[in-house]
Amino acid sequence: MSEESAERTLLGEAPEFTAAQVAEHAGLSLERARKLWRILGFPEHGDEAAYTRADADALRVVASLLDEGVISFDVALNVVRGVGLTMARLADWEVGELAHLLEGRYAEEAEAASVQPATWAIERFGPRFEELLLYAWRSHLNAAVVRVQAARAIDSDPHTTDLSVGFADIVGFTALSNEVTRERIGELVEIFEARCADVINREHGRLIKSMGDAVLFVNDDAMAAFTTAEGIINVIGRDPRMPDVRVGLATGGVVMRMGDVFGPPVNMAARLTQVARRNRIIVDHATADALPKDLIESRPLPPRPVRGFGVVEPVAVRRA
Repeated sequence: MSEESAERTLLGEAPEFTAAQVAEHAGLSLERARKLWRILGFPEHGDEAAYTRADADALRVVASLLDEGVISFDVALNVVRGVGLTMARLADWEVGELAHLLEGRYAEEAEAASVQPATWAIERFGPRFEELLLYAWRSHLNAAVVRVQAARAIDSDPHTTDLSVGFADIVGFTALSNEVTRERIGELVEIFEARCADVINREHGRLIKSMGDAVLFVNDDAMAAFTTAEGIINVIGRDPRMPDVRVGLATGGVVMRMGDVFGPPVNMAARLTQVARRNRIIVDHATADALPKDLIESRPLPPRPVRGFGVVEPVAVRRA
């Protein structure tokens, strides 16, 4: 099957509109339409008839929100960027995880239908994935609204709040990746991400982002962050089949934007992992002061220079 035929099978229609026609349908200037298209993560096609009715309708949705004054164009760009980045990663993740399985299991059915196995399987099972996607989005949207409302009850700016930030990374990942096979390093990263996410969710935290050999997470209070860090060490560092980890925690005001967190505690948590010992938790003084003294034992470490913060006295913590 040709690339064009596969695209028609997955999208359900053939391209028939130019960028100018899509912009006209959406009620947007050509410049704005092209910018939104790029922000979604798709390449431009000049004056080719490379766009479908669904493409035009999608941009029309954004245009209608702009027309009604619900959002500004700058806000629209940020929201669309989040949608594009998230969907691109999700699609790559799903196809990468399922492609080999689908091609092996449904090869005969796909051959009979004259399509590629992955295309055949996605056409058959795609609607159920869409249902799961919509369910997960609605549930996470509800949780995000609850968080914003809780933050607004405390502070007039719902984007800024006090949190405990955690950063956990694999020790010696660069050297390790040069020593083991690509399959093994991929397996390690997958296990690391999955186990960390499980612990973070169990302790009512939020996984902000994963960077392969590291994860960034937040908890509402220092004790929950400590329990999360302890759990990550238990499921990763204590497993002899896995590499060691280091965890840094910092507490304070952070800014939440575009699904990410910013501010000194984020930077401090990342820097602390650089001075942490293997399978140990290192925190800043704000976190140490917020931990219950009857449960957690704190030990100040010698002062040392930390990039961006000058000389810092980190604190090692463990259960009493």
